[in-house]
Amino acid sequence: MAIERKFLEDSISRYKLAAYLEKELDRAGFSKVDIQRTPMVTRINVEVTKPGKVIGRKGKTIKDLTDAIQKNFGVDNPQISVSEVTNENLEPRLVAKRVVRSIEMGRNVRRILHFTLKTIMDAGALGAEIIASGKIAAKGARAKRLRVGAGYLPKSGEPSRLVRVAHVTAYPKFGAIGVRVKIVPPGTVFPGKEKTKPIELPRVIKEAAAESEEDADIESK
Repeated sequence: MAIERKFLEDSISRYKLAAYLEKELDRAGFSKVDIQRTPMVTRINVEVTKPGKVIGRKGKTIKDLTDAIQKNFGVDNPQISVSEVTNENLEPRLVAKRVVRSIEMGRNVRRILHFTLKTIMDAGALGAEIIASGKIAAKGARAKRLRVGAGYLPKSGEPSRLVRVAHVTAYPKFGAIGVRVKIVPPGTVFPGKEKTKPIELPRVIKEAAAESEEDADIESK
């Protein structure tokens, strides 16, 4: 029983630490964190879009962050390393946050999802799915759910562990909207599955994505 309790406490501690880092490094474009505990040190690797904001001038920011983790979470000898995100369109949390910002600006949710899905697939993803659920329609309307997807995306079993997932909530004026993004990054090899064939997006997604691009161009002028 003591072993099970230790595993449970360790999982809770990892979750709290990950949530803390996500909040603290939001302006640095936080994507994800990998925590590895060893008998000597705890290695914490964070992936962000702006590594300079994590490190700070002369390393002050990362030192303050290390001290805060050691003090607030009781982590012995934490060592933080910073990696730069190579492609934002293949990172579910960054994609979900981008969708959330567009929704909160009042843009058409269906067009946003179609445009974002096309962006993900154009980046080389083998499969992707975006689900928005909540108060999508106007004030007083019932909650609804919109889903767009393309490519190969396992839903269960061991292969589903290879799918990257993130969930972020938007808060437009009519009510909360949850956005869940799943992405299978390029190069992922699934056991017992042949090489994935080139993916052709449905016509409706291409057209909606083109309309979203036109709207974005008009707004920027």
